[in-house]
Amino acid sequence: MELNIQEMIFQFVGGLGIFLLGIKFMGEGLQKAAGDRLRDILDRFTSNPLMGVLAGMLVTILIQSSSGTTALTVGLVSAGFMTLRQAIGVIMGANIGTTVTAFIIGIEIDEYALPIIALGSACIFFFKNQKMHHLGQVFFGFGALFFGLDLMSHGMKPLRALEAFHDLTVSMSADPILGVLVGTIFTVIVQSSSATIGILQELFAQGAMELKAALPVLFGDNIGTTITAVLASIGTSVAARRAALVHVMFNVIGTTIFLIFLIPYTKFIGYLQQSLDLNPEMTIAFAHGIFNVSNTIIQFPFIAVLAWIVTKLVRGEDSVIDFKVQNLNPIFIEQSPSIALGRAKEEVVRMAEISLKGVQEANKYFNTKQKKHADMVIQLEDAINTLDKKITNYLVAISAKPLSDVDSEQHAILVDSARDIERIGDHMENIIELVDYQLLNRVTLSTEAQNELNEMFELTISTLSDAIQSLKNFDVELARSVILKEEQIDKMERLLRKRHILRLNNGNCTGDAGIVFVDIVSNLERIGDHAVNIAEAVLGEQANI
Repeated sequence: MELNIQEMIFQFVGGLGIFLLGIKFMGEGLQKAAGDRLRDILDRFTSNPLMGVLAGMLVTILIQSSSGTTALTVGLVSAGFMTLRQAIGVIMGANIGTTVTAFIIGIEIDEYALPIIALGSACIFFFKNQKMHHLGQVFFGFGALFFGLDLMSHGMKPLRALEAFHDLTVSMSADPILGVLVGTIFTVIVQSSSATIGILQELFAQGAMELKAALPVLFGDNIGTTITAVLASIGTSVAARRAALVHVMFNVIGTTIFLIFLIPYTKFIGYLQQSLDLNPEMTIAFAHGIFNVSNTIIQFPFIAVLAWIVTKLVRGEDSVIDFKVQNLNPIFIEQSPSIALGRAKEEVVRMAEISLKGVQEANKYFNTKQKKHADMVIQLEDAINTLDKKITNYLVAISAKPLSDVDSEQHAILVDSARDIERIGDHMENIIELVDYQLLNRVTLSTEAQNELNEMFELTISTLSDAIQSLKNFDVELARSVILKEEQIDKMERLLRKRHILRLNNGNCTGDAGIVFVDIVSNLERIGDHAVNIAEAVLGEQANI
């Protein structure tokens, strides 16, 4: 039989592309249907490592990507929402959750792939309802997954006749480490363990690869998928880098254990295939599932040991800010609304301090263009939003109780201050987007413009810091100084706009640079406005005491 190499390559590459698109669409559809609950699941249900395993499994099943779950976990660890031990549990759960895709692939519904794609397309194009759109994405992705696999299968069929491929599989059977390397490298290239396992299932189904050669490749796929977590941790906090290293260690240790017991494990999977009458695809799915579940069971008791090892390997003190609410106990509302207000004030002040750190990080990103500062701002803004919801809900519960006039005034101040702080978070995120625009479009600001913006950053940060201190201590004098500083910010904004127009007229500034400059100035001025709102609230409170 004459091989058509071009047809093989085109069908394989095209099928792989459609398969990856299917995985992406299905995961995004499920994620949108779940809304913002995915992050809440990881944040709320990781009180201990066992709950972390279950949360990691659930989120990975929903988004169809263990890499996505691990990257999200790295971000949460970096932001201080999750401890390293909790993260290890989530990572273990993500490895189990990703096996669901392999089981889906094992279902023999290839013949219905095109009708399922048609159904998904109909939901997307003929319905205005958002839920139907998300459902359509799930169906379209599900169908595309099988259609892509079918194309890859046709492309790979002639591989059995290739002498070079036959020699490679024989070598992998004799040397399992070679199989692990093949699986690892291919997964790193494709960036999807689900895709490489899907290919492995098809090769095994066609008889192009024996089980004892396929299993080491399967183990390698699990190591390869850790590259996403490693990439996500570059330039982030020490805790995030430790979480990424745990992901690598977990899969490498698991692979080592299973390579030692490869012969009995191969016989065990062969026994399951015969006794349960499994098709080849489902056989690989079972092998994948048993590997990840067993690996989790084996290593789960040693979570503390893994955490200790990575702490020794990745040196450095990690500056983690605890973004979780610490003082909002509902019991205080019932016992003493006045005490509850004091607790709420402490949380509002902490939220304000997070916003101050966010503006400082935005200034660092503006000057250094280092991504770690941008990532930190996004995480801080996310933390502000989370705290804002919890503080607001707590204050709403307090308002249902009888309050004195003084307490009512303080309650109003805290509600208004929380709103102002949340908007400061939006403005610092806007600044990050403007710097991203500057980098993407290769916009260069003049040295003069750079110095002017840094001067305004410094004044804005100082004003916000004073506003926070005035709220913390109900310091009237400091609150008055905030109002004076904010007037300076307003004057500076007008002056910088005039200087910008002069540079523009003299040809010293481009239109794109002007957009970045003016919008950053505008956002800093708005941060100053929100800082003065906090100070004015403090002055109003003191006037009523």
